[in-house]
Amino acid sequence: MKVAIVHEWLDSFAGSERVVEQLLAEWPEADLHVLVDFMPEAERGWLRGRTVRTSFLQRLPFARRHFRKYLGLMPLAVEQFDMTGYDLVLSSSHAVAKGVITGPGQLHVSYVHSPMRYAWDLQHQYLRESGMERGLKGLYARRLLHRLRQWDRSSAASPDVVVANSTYIAQRIAKAWRRESIVVHPPVDVERFTLQEMKQDHYLTASRMVPYKRIEVIAAAFARMPARRLVIVGDGTNEARVREAAAGAPNIEFRGRVGTPELVALTQSARACVFAAEEDFGIATVEALACGTPVIAYGRGGARDIVTPDTGLFFDTQTPEAIIAAVEHFETLMISPAACRAQAERFSRAAFRSAMRRVVEEARR
Repeated sequence: MKVAIVHEWLDSFAGSERVVEQLLAEWPEADLHVLVDFMPEAERGWLRGRTVRTSFLQRLPFARRHFRKYLGLMPLAVEQFDMTGYDLVLSSSHAVAKGVITGPGQLHVSYVHSPMRYAWDLQHQYLRESGMERGLKGLYARRLLHRLRQWDRSSAASPDVVVANSTYIAQRIAKAWRRESIVVHPPVDVERFTLQEMKQDHYLTASRMVPYKRIEVIAAAFARMPARRLVIVGDGTNEARVREAAAGAPNIEFRGRVGTPELVALTQSARACVFAAEEDFGIATVEALACGTPVIAYGRGGARDIVTPDTGLFFDTQTPEAIIAAVEHFETLMISPAACRAQAERFSRAAFRSAMRRVVEEARR
């Protein structure tokens, strides 16, 4: 069986690239196609010297630094990949990869991280954060996103099988594309985040400081709980707002960006990890559970697939008051680190590969 894997772009090793890594581990003979490949040499080890096939976007002016500005050309670019001769096409899609063209006798299974967020329900947030709500740039952006919505829905008919990375994304797929999907959770390196039974007194939140993560809400909550210690790991464009929300509270400690060993140690020793974002899935949530650390999370999005009553709890609104109530409730619970670890192992890399192999085999029958 000749296999192709199609992915949007390679510029850093993040969540979607971890999916591609495991697809390549399960189908090592596959050819890899991406729109552009600007992955730094220091992060290319997972490709194991593999030749990466790119589109015409790779050669356009200023593509290395500004390839995302060619968003309007990406549907055309992905449609130019020649899939002739492949028996199985696996696309890893959060934008256009699922629009690759296949023919009769070819099986196309698309693993969808999300429909285009900025073209659908997050359009207004995207325009606001990009400073393109008004003016000629705003008019152009709205026209472009309108055309992308049309292409996104029409190209959603291309895959034979659509796989969603969470129940939440399956619901978004049904809403945007009117298609059913199979849920296969993304792979998490639970082996790297090992179980630790002994906990210290700090709560932990670790992520990029960008608006949708709502770290400032967590900081504001703990600023009003002087008896509860919070460690904040990460940096980003929203850091000033987070520090303002913390109001210099002595129980809140900013660690900035840390290396993996320190992050693992902080997660292993935390009393609980707190997450306030509405995530498509939430890999950091699984990593916390893998350390035997309970989770306090906003009760929407992918976290609903991860956190169970014996591994943590949810809060219903992204407000300091809701987080304060959740932390106080958490203090009354007895949650087993072993139960947290057992839940995390459901999302291992091996579990992902097995599930994807099963999806392909069932579709080929």
